[in-house]
Amino acid sequence: MKAITSSLRHFVVQKARFSNKEAAHCIAAGRVLVNGQKGYLNQVLLPEDTVTLDGAVIKAPQAFIYLAYYKPRGVESTLNPNIENNLAQALGLKERVFPVGRLDKESEGLMLLTNDGALYNRISHPQNHQEKEYVVTVNKALTSEAIAQLAAGVEIMGQKTRPAQVAQVGEKAFRIVLTQGLNRQIRRMCYKLGYEVERLVRVRVVSIEVGELQPGEWREFHLEDV
Repeated sequence: MKAITSSLRHFVVQKARFSNKEAAHCIAAGRVLVNGQKGYLNQVLLPEDTVTLDGAVIKAPQAFIYLAYYKPRGVESTLNPNIENNLAQALGLKERVFPVGRLDKESEGLMLLTNDGALYNRISHPQNHQEKEYVVTVNKALTSEAIAQLAAGVEIMGQKTRPAQVAQVGEKAFRIVLTQGLNRQIRRMCYKLGYEVERLVRVRVVSIEVGELQPGEWREFHLEDV
């Protein structure tokens, strides 16, 4: 998911159906304004920018959407219409939003949805080590040794997982805060230690919590909350 990265000249060529030469002349003459200021040829446009040509708006600022969604178990974390039980079907939204991070089909809980590419990149980029918190129930009683190993890191897929915050919350349940997102990471970690995951619920992404949301429900949040 990316923000608009075309140059102003390219955008004017597309929207006004000018040639490159006509678009360049138009911009140089000051007929094209970006947020009320004279634009320049290679200016990179952002989703929030307003562009006018001779006073007429040819690009309105994009309205960003921020949703906290409780993904039910059985829903696939994809917008691909060819995959059964996809997010687009589950949400039924007219606006196009993208999931920030994935939850596998068997997992449930908090998923952030947005059309803001900057937020998507900030949370999803693996080098940013953003926190995601889960409550996990396994198939048998946990040991103190298993909790310690989950916290220290477990060798999966040829690498050791990053240290995590782990706390036991029941005989067969624990909370874990991850700062990485390897494929089916928690399930693989548990399997390596001799456990099978019976239920996996994501309850927090960065500072946004699932709260009172029920499966299939969503609520709006504000960018400054993240």
